[in-house]
Amino acid sequence: MRLFILFFMIHELLFGALTFATNHQKEIDILKSFDIDSSFLYDKELEKIIKDNRKIYKTKHFFKAMDDAYLFIPMIKNILSNSDVPSEFLFLAMTESYFSTKAYSQKRASGLWQFMPETGRIYGLEINEYIDERRDLVKSTAAAVKYLEKEHKRFGKWYLAALSYNCGGGRVARAIKRAGTDDLSVLLDPKKRYLPKESRRYIRKIIALALLGTDESFLVESEYEFLLNRANAYSVAAVEVQKGESISRIAKILEMPKKDILKLNRQLKYDFVPPNKDKYTIYIPHVKLSQFKQNYKPSNIEQVYVVYRVKSGDSLYKIGKRYGVPYRLIKDFNHLKSNRLSLRQKLIIPVSRPNALKGGRYTVKRGDTLQSIAHTYKLSIKQLKQINHLKGDMIRIGEKLAVYD
Repeated sequence: MRLFILFFMIHELLFGALTFATNHQKEIDILKSFDIDSSFLYDKELEKIIKDNRKIYKTKHFFKAMDDAYLFIPMIKNILSNSDVPSEFLFLAMTESYFSTKAYSQKRASGLWQFMPETGRIYGLEINEYIDERRDLVKSTAAAVKYLEKEHKRFGKWYLAALSYNCGGGRVARAIKRAGTDDLSVLLDPKKRYLPKESRRYIRKIIALALLGTDESFLVESEYEFLLNRANAYSVAAVEVQKGESISRIAKILEMPKKDILKLNRQLKYDFVPPNKDKYTIYIPHVKLSQFKQNYKPSNIEQVYVVYRVKSGDSLYKIGKRYGVPYRLIKDFNHLKSNRLSLRQKLIIPVSRPNALKGGRYTVKRGDTLQSIAHTYKLSIKQLKQINHLKGDMIRIGEKLAVYD
């Protein structure tokens, strides 16, 4: 049933109520949205992928992989509808991650849209000790839209933007130059190999998923045909909380399991929001928004959490003294069996707010630059400037900078 609900939801979001239009016409419309000629419907490899995926969708593995999809589809569709990117690019996200914000590849790509760290940062996604915004369902989708719009402007066709998303704009440009055309059927020639095999399959899979999502005969195979008469959506609201806020406290206020809030906020590496930002945006079910507004009040949190990486010469005692925390508390909080520490080991330290920046402040000395300080504390210059709300690159001798090491 879950599979049917998922595909029905996609179908409704893309096309609204069922119409008298033929399924064939809908298939042609799908191809047009990618700037692909209708003749591509008869591509043998595409037909094979559609057939294979019909079988895959009936497996337990697929059910498990798509378990949280209903949480994200409406939000993705909403962001796409407010951009120039066709709504059918929803299926690019499905191809990349099966709508899983926790998806992670061997190549270090992460999130719904499988951004690599470097590309994610280029498109404004923050990745640091506390958060990885490649897993942020809203920000990562906005970044993907920005990338796709840029590539469409470059190549003029949406299928080329999709191919670029997989193998890079440079690779696509070289393929077009070698082929002497941007015609899709030519670029996908398996003998000429203008594009990598993975990319040739990639564009076909996106189209196959889009076609299956509009195939009424496939949808009504289920005994739950009555669901075709109603829409199915899950709405998410963005709310601001204070720095260092605990997700456990939010869960208590909203009277819902903490794990359900964390599902919507996979960008958080821990179950608290970054302590180095004045405010931070998290996502909650829209049905809980009124409850949040009525009951959430920023409090004088006595305790925040700092992530500390062990350096040469550190001991639990020294770290505890630096942050004004008993070393036994650090040991217990991190479930350490002994006092022995490893270089670069991560420790979560519960710190009283007045001491939250102890050990995380650097006093500027003669000859220092933002670049040298950022390098010392393994931060980017952008991160260092953001942490300290600096607009320019000028710093003064004696100035104290937060480094959150």
